Amino acid sequence: MEANTCNWPGTDMLMIAYHDTEWGVPLHDDWKLFEFMLLDAFQAGLSWKTILHRREGFRQAFDGFEIEKIAAYQEDKIQQLMQDTRIIRNQSKIRSSVTNAQAFLKIQKEFGTFDRYIWQFTGGTTLYSNLTELSQIPARSPESDAMSKDLIRRGFKFVGSTICYAFMQASGMVNDHLLCCSRHPANQQKMS
Repeated sequence: MEANTCNWPGTDMLMIAYHDTEWGVPLHDDWKLFEFMLLDAFQAGLSWKTILHRREGFRQAFDGFEIEKIAAYQEDKIQQLMQDTRIIRNQSKIRSSVTNAQAFLKIQKEFGTFDRYIWQFTGGTTLYSNLTELSQIPARSPESDAMSKDLIRRGFKFVGSTICYAFMQASGMVNDHLLCCSRHPANQQKMS
């Protein structure tokens, strides 16, 4: 790992690739936004590394994150997922994936896209941090508090403020790359 990067990925190659290519990059594709919403819900109480190393298993088990398919899952599919060792076999989280997919589709219908809905919590723009240490990265924010409250009101599960903040980081609504990191926007401008 380079010295001019965030040090939270450690030496794990998947974590480094995620840091270097996805984390903090603005995301506006509903399919990918749903993928991160599903994965972040499974992260509750676990490390991102655990989820990231099972991401492909989740992709296969959850029909490529196809929202409509997941929203239509019945009890037989839920029981099948409970036996699938490629994913985290937590019944509450599996069931919440179905509930969340159904709520996601309702938001798409109301707003045209989930993207249009979710980005309103940051005013349609990425919020940038100017942090120098990992310990300064917050676990939540006023924006993630508001997002969590509204998602819960709309029927979502496993969307507490901490999970919403992780989702905001994953989808680039928040960019918490450290100032020393080559992925921090100030350094990106210097390199171009």
